[in-house]
Amino acid sequence: MGRFWNYPRRGLGPVQRWLPSWRIVVGCVLGFVALGAGVFFAAWTSTAIPKNLDDVDHQATTVYYANGKEIGTFSSVKREIVAYEDLPKHVGDAVVASENESFWEDPGVDFLGMARAAFTNLTTGSRQGGSTLTQQYVERYYLGQTSDIAGKASEAIIAMKIAQNQPKELVLDRYLNTIYFGRGAYGVQAAAKAYFDKPATELTYSESAMLSGIIPAPVRYDPSENPDIAEARWERSLNRMAEQGYITQAEADSAQFPEFVEKDTSSNSLGGQKGYIMQAVKKELLATGEFTEEDLESRGLQIHTTIKPKLQNTAAKIVEDIPEDANELLRASIVSIDPETGAIVTMYGGADYLEQQKNTATGDVVQAGSTFKPFTLIGALEEGVQLTDRFDGNTPGQYETDDGDPWPNNFGNKSYGEVDLVEATANSINTAYVELNTEVGPAKTRDVAHRLGIREDENNPIKAVQANVLGPTAVYPIDMAEAYATIAGGGYHVEPHIVDRVEHMDGTQRYAPEVNAQQRFERDVINAATYAMTKVVEEGSGRAALELTGPDGQRRPVAGKTGTANDNQTAWFTGFTPQLATVVNLRQYKSMDPETGSLQDTAPIDAFGPYSEITGSTWPAAAWTEFMQVALEGKEIAEFPEYTPPTPSFEPSPTPSETAEWVELPDNLVGMNINEATRLLESLGLSVATQATDDEARKGTVVNVYDTGGSVQTGSTVTLWVSTGKVEEQQKVAVPNVVGQSAGSAESQLNRVGLGAAIVEEPSNDVQRGQVIRTEPGAGSEVDSGTTVTVVVSSGPQQTQEPTQEPTSEPSQSPSPTDQPGNGNGNGNG
Repeated sequence: MGRFWNYPRRGLGPVQRWLPSWRIVVGCVLGFVALGAGVFFAAWTSTAIPKNLDDVDHQATTVYYANGKEIGTFSSVKREIVAYEDLPKHVGDAVVASENESFWEDPGVDFLGMARAAFTNLTTGSRQGGSTLTQQYVERYYLGQTSDIAGKASEAIIAMKIAQNQPKELVLDRYLNTIYFGRGAYGVQAAAKAYFDKPATELTYSESAMLSGIIPAPVRYDPSENPDIAEARWERSLNRMAEQGYITQAEADSAQFPEFVEKDTSSNSLGGQKGYIMQAVKKELLATGEFTEEDLESRGLQIHTTIKPKLQNTAAKIVEDIPEDANELLRASIVSIDPETGAIVTMYGGADYLEQQKNTATGDVVQAGSTFKPFTLIGALEEGVQLTDRFDGNTPGQYETDDGDPWPNNFGNKSYGEVDLVEATANSINTAYVELNTEVGPAKTRDVAHRLGIREDENNPIKAVQANVLGPTAVYPIDMAEAYATIAGGGYHVEPHIVDRVEHMDGTQRYAPEVNAQQRFERDVINAATYAMTKVVEEGSGRAALELTGPDGQRRPVAGKTGTANDNQTAWFTGFTPQLATVVNLRQYKSMDPETGSLQDTAPIDAFGPYSEITGSTWPAAAWTEFMQVALEGKEIAEFPEYTPPTPSFEPSPTPSETAEWVELPDNLVGMNINEATRLLESLGLSVATQATDDEARKGTVVNVYDTGGSVQTGSTVTLWVSTGKVEEQQKVAVPNVVGQSAGSAESQLNRVGLGAAIVEEPSNDVQRGQVIRTEPGAGSEVDSGTTVTVVVSSGPQQTQEPTQEPTSEPSQSPSPTDQPGNGNGNGNG
């Protein structure tokens, strides 16, 4: 024994002495051969040919709603048996030539082909198969479950046993009657009818070549889907038939690509909402890399989705109930995501998939508008900015466009003076947010948007420019829902998914998405941003959501943001509660191809129903509230995390009192340059708000003052109308009657008819605090479009006798802005 294992070997060189001797090499080889033979013998004796190997009648994949109700199937399985002896010889010849040249001689397995395929896969990274027809036939039985080595070994053994015990003609017969050809057709008889509307017994050699060419990927190689690829596969099959002697080369050269029946996509199973869900499911599963189209067409899978049918139908009904006078090219999207799990519970992208294949929720992009402002807010909070920090809310802003015009403008050209970020968010003040975005950097807004869930799309990139805070970027509604779900989840991002799980027919699970909550933002940052967005609902443009109530009628906490894009071409309401994030989008297209249902370009949304103008605060906010009322039905009211706003770093304006200081308002302000006038007023302890107006006076000249003289209290805000240097013809508008309404409601109503609003308070013993006492000019007065109307609001009963300054009426000849509602750069606050 010592001589057998004599290492290191004596008398040899320094390397050779350590090399194994021929006895060791031979012994190891014989040992491995014996071991392999033993394993193979055990596997051979323990593997039997299944009795129901050719039973594939029930392989259609079924898709279900979250409640288990069937949505539809990806294929309507069709199968008819036809005997091989009844088929033209070229039908089998075409399949053999294309798929398994050695079929008539091999033992059921092509070891050389398998080795060649393995080498190609390892060296190129591609996926090349080496299975024979017999192995493919066996694979039908396993329903795609044989991807591991043991499963493939069992397939090979069964294939060899079949080749040993059954005539090749019988194997080919069963293969031709079980293989999947696409279009729901199993077997050559069903395929002949699906592609050529004839029985398989009448197939020509050219038609047989086309069918044999599509076998490896019947969905992708379908001539209706990819005609160029299908023709290339057909030509390959013909050449292989000629090379192997089944047809002559002259027959191959003279063959014409056969006429075929176009694929029927108008299955009833895709009508209404079903088609959108089915296509979204297919796209998601294919993107995982774990499924092929053939798997989804033919493996008998059971796919359970996250879609709740009640909510999907509710969304469809809400859109269906849009007033009849709405433009026929108006389209809506509603997407709702569970922030805790990422489950997409609702995905409304169109009324009927058969009429419009584009899913406007997942397959179309629209401008984001002011829904981007919270992204800038979150970025600023991460950089240490506080909600109490103040920014310039006057219009126009302190920047300029490329043409030298002042930029940006606020919705309705309204000025707010200095505002904190809570007010800037509630009123969606463009000037304040552009200043904030400039301070923290536009790249920060882009970074936050992507971290929240807005995809990086090379066709619609988020540019690192000042204006990105105003949402000029086109985004997918599904992405916007993902972003706001991340905020609703306290800064934790979960990848949205529409597939809950995939099972085999026997109930064993094949796939489930990974639900991984990744913290992308600190909770205190998100809590502060959420607090600011609750004020959008409580005090700003999202007041419609105040109607959302719980089981006991108590109001549910809601945070959100409205958004209106360039020229009102799209309107958003993006809102959430702690349990659910939902976005509603409305847009209008310029045209639609009646044959394909393709929608082209967006256009300004035409007013409809009770709305004189469509913004995010109108139909989108109302639709969001109606949907969420159903979505949260029966659920307890959930509160947002407790948040205490920081103490303001400034002293609020004092209330009138007997000790208040009063100053005389200069009477020479008109005609001054705005900078000079501002310095003068600030030196007197007054704040300045500006209002741009078209006038023939030099640009930047003060042409009117809200308070024309007398005493004003220190700390008061004086509004100055400043000339733009332009003169345009004014359109007359009647002042609506808003007496008795809340200040916010009155402001919104004035904005909708093209008027601005200046809110002033006045004590009243008769009118409840916060309600409008009167407007100046009064209701029914005709004023120029863009005029700022003074809205006098009750401050409650007068407690003490204090000096007051009655607001003077706006001069009847005073110039006023002519810009229509909008912010001057195409993004409003809705």
